[in-house]
Amino acid sequence: ELKKAMPKTPLQMLLRGQNLLGYRHYADDVVERFVERAVKNGMDVFRVFDAMNDPRNMKAALQAVRSHGAHAQGTLSYTTSPAHTLQTWLDLTEQLLETGVDSIAIKDMSGILTPMAAFELVSEIKKRYDVRLHLHCHATTGMAEMALLKAIEAGVDGVDTAISSMSATYGHPATEALVATLAGTEHDTGLDILKLENIAAYFREVRKKYHAFEGQLKGYDSRILVAQVPGGMLTNLESQLKQQNAADKLDQVLAEIPRVREDLGFIPLVTPTSQIVGTQAVLNVLTGERYKTIAKETAGILKGEYGHTPVPVNAALQARVLEGGAPVTCRPADLLKPELAELEADVRRQAQEKGIQLAGNAIDDVLTVALFPQIGLKFLENRHNPAAFEPLPQAEAAQPVTKAEKPAASGIYTVEVEGKAFVVKVSDGGDISQLTAAAPAASSAPATAPAGAGTPVTAPLAGNIWKVIATEGQTVAEGDVLLILEAMKMETEIRAAQAGTVRGIAVKSGDAVSVGDTLMTLA
Repeated sequence: ELKKAMPKTPLQMLLRGQNLLGYRHYADDVVERFVERAVKNGMDVFRVFDAMNDPRNMKAALQAVRSHGAHAQGTLSYTTSPAHTLQTWLDLTEQLLETGVDSIAIKDMSGILTPMAAFELVSEIKKRYDVRLHLHCHATTGMAEMALLKAIEAGVDGVDTAISSMSATYGHPATEALVATLAGTEHDTGLDILKLENIAAYFREVRKKYHAFEGQLKGYDSRILVAQVPGGMLTNLESQLKQQNAADKLDQVLAEIPRVREDLGFIPLVTPTSQIVGTQAVLNVLTGERYKTIAKETAGILKGEYGHTPVPVNAALQARVLEGGAPVTCRPADLLKPELAELEADVRRQAQEKGIQLAGNAIDDVLTVALFPQIGLKFLENRHNPAAFEPLPQAEAAQPVTKAEKPAASGIYTVEVEGKAFVVKVSDGGDISQLTAAAPAASSAPATAPAGAGTPVTAPLAGNIWKVIATEGQTVAEGDVLLILEAMKMETEIRAAQAGTVRGIAVKSGDAVSVGDTLMTLA
């Protein structure tokens, strides 16, 4: 639809290399098919990056993009650490050029690129290589505008900005400000600032519609200079901690993130590693013990399943998750068999069972479910039901909530407004702290399940039950996986704290649980 409305305007997307849009590596046949469909549906420019800056993980995607006639942009996911130097970025640039790219992007997702570092990096790349160079900076720390200006002085070919009404804080510097700054100089953009103001006015109204989903940041956040948290990750952390009733733990989590990042080999913090590191930091803080629970994706990094880390990972943690096995040293996708046919058959089967009508180009629906397995089918079930996705209407979102005369009971409620259901989180005293559209989705587990005789196994996090592994009456040993909880976009294994017999399983796949809910009992 966007391409129909803007046929002459190039559309660009981010593509996470072998991860595509997901949180795991996909086989090469899935990468190839996704790129083919994206180009067919109107995508022109693919900014291909890898969270580990491992060029092996970008190669298949870059080659697929070029083979389908689109623009392949290789990416340097910028970060700083004892392992990262100017030479690091020059070497990666050369490797991407050898792979075959149409341009290079410097992706400063955390806003930690200083103006002087931007000038040096752009100057050195342009001096050595004949390649179009773009710079992408987030405004979170307050340095982005200065970094863009110094990069322009150094010869960068393009920079990312956002229309003013959607700019700054977690996003990008304002387009209008840069246009005005460069007006009358050798870098004059030629853009009409009056026309830009019309665009800003339009999106100023659009933004109000999504008010309930905005993060807490109002200006700049200097904590990011230490934690290196990207803007999108910061909003995710705030949302995740609210869901866990632990919004007051944000500072502790931000302090824990650099420690987790070091344990994982000083990996850059960009999707999906930003979510992996952030979620592990949350787990470390909320459980009160570092690595008491290790998320599946954290274990994957330690095992080498995501590719090379800049420096070796924490040896003790790696040994713990390997359990005597060997780490992955080859390109991780080389270990994957073609999987598209199996994915297609599985999605068609599930769609038939649930009575879901697939789109005319069914492969698009297959790819949607493959890349978003936890919500893909729910999306397909509800794609013609706006109430399942749309936020609170603008007028209501803008109105302040009036406090009740009497303190309301805290909890999570579903309310109906003009025929649309919304989930409302009410804190002590009647304040509404969170409001989202309610999808007619999974059932909820009881707040307190019957424990029976024995030791209850409780939910360490709020989330959804992804899979129940243990069965009623099964004898388990200490450390055995009992079930998998999907929380904060990650899969967390819930293991037995002691040997025993499984009794009173109180949940099933798809159930929503809160912190402390009893999931089962070990007798």
